[in-house]
Amino acid sequence: MKNKDWLVTEDGQYQACKSVREWDLLRHPYRFYRFLTEVEDVLSHVTNEIRCLPEIRLLVRRLLANSYWVQTRYLEPCPKTGTSVLMLYEEFSFPLTVQTVTFAPGVVSPIHNHGTWGVVALLRGQEKNTFWKRINDPDLKDKIEEIGELSLVSGDIISFTPDAIHSVEALGDEPTVTFNIYGETHHQKRFEFDPLTHSAKNF
Repeated sequence: MKNKDWLVTEDGQYQACKSVREWDLLRHPYRFYRFLTEVEDVLSHVTNEIRCLPEIRLLVRRLLANSYWVQTRYLEPCPKTGTSVLMLYEEFSFPLTVQTVTFAPGVVSPIHNHGTWGVVALLRGQEKNTFWKRINDPDLKDKIEEIGELSLVSGDIISFTPDAIHSVEALGDEPTVTFNIYGETHHQKRFEFDPLTHSAKNF
């Protein structure tokens, strides 16, 4: 079964995107540093980074197809929280954050946005993404409603615009491991949403 690529936008809608065959991506060696450089090069030539998501998804696919190192760089879930984050790259003034995230089976993330574009590739396990959007309510500016959901399996890639809102649930009997790359995070624009109180707080 061919792996799929997806894009989620701020209105909670998601759409399938054109993908490529894995054998068209094989490039040995393809190092992590080269991946970072190529992503930086892609971003340096545009003013609207959202338009770069197709190219970044392709570079993520190329990295995963060629790098055993990346495939094995993750932590086991924390016994207390059920989640773990391993930072693969973060540098001051470099507008990228790259990490792997592990969820224990059954763990559900808060409802959140990222305040920047993001590309997430499922390395292991399976997960369900639930999508939300803000409701235009003058009295409740942080009111959201559920729009839909999408289940992903190992090998799938999902990308997000900065204001896309989602929550994630790890499915199945094994931990879910994802490779995540984000643009420059605007912490003042990254929120955790509560659909019951119609409120949001910094995330």
